[in-house]
Amino acid sequence: MFETPDELHSLQVLLDTSWAGSSSHLKSIIRPGERTLDAEQVVRVCQGMCTLAIATVTRRGEPRISGADGHFLHGRWIIGTDRQAAKARHLAARPGISATFMHGEQLGIFTHGHVVPLNPEGTSNDPTWPTVRDYLVDHYDGDGDDPFWNESIWYRIDPSWMVAYSVDPVGLLDQQPSA
Repeated sequence: MFETPDELHSLQVLLDTSWAGSSSHLKSIIRPGERTLDAEQVVRVCQGMCTLAIATVTRRGEPRISGADGHFLHGRWIIGTDRQAAKARHLAARPGISATFMHGEQLGIFTHGHVVPLNPEGTSNDPTWPTVRDYLVDHYDGDGDDPFWNESIWYRIDPSWMVAYSVDPVGLLDQQPSA
């Protein structure tokens, strides 16, 4: 777990306010305390690399969905792609994004927000980038000098809305490694 107490608190506030502002239909499915996950539970189920479905928008306003490796660090999703990928072009022009992490009916974490490029053009002024990069290099058993790192762009999703659903939170958490 990488989250500080302040980051966990901010994540919990986001989860609570997102649910509170959701539609009556969503509230009929995702019921607090019964089918929701709190911030600590979200962090627990999002350890390691998670495969996300992400949605971007073309210049004509058409949605596009694709997969991305997602890493939940400090209460935010980190995603990456090749600098030449269509999603990189979409996000450069229109940074709005939606991301979903799902496991059948057991888990759904839905996020809307905007991306912040962590390593634009191979360099970064973002103070979190060195730590994030070290984590990613370690995760991918990489060499920090590998050309992959110059060919990839990494983003942090700054969420404006996030809900976390599980049909059986207790059963789901029982399947997770201890924190």
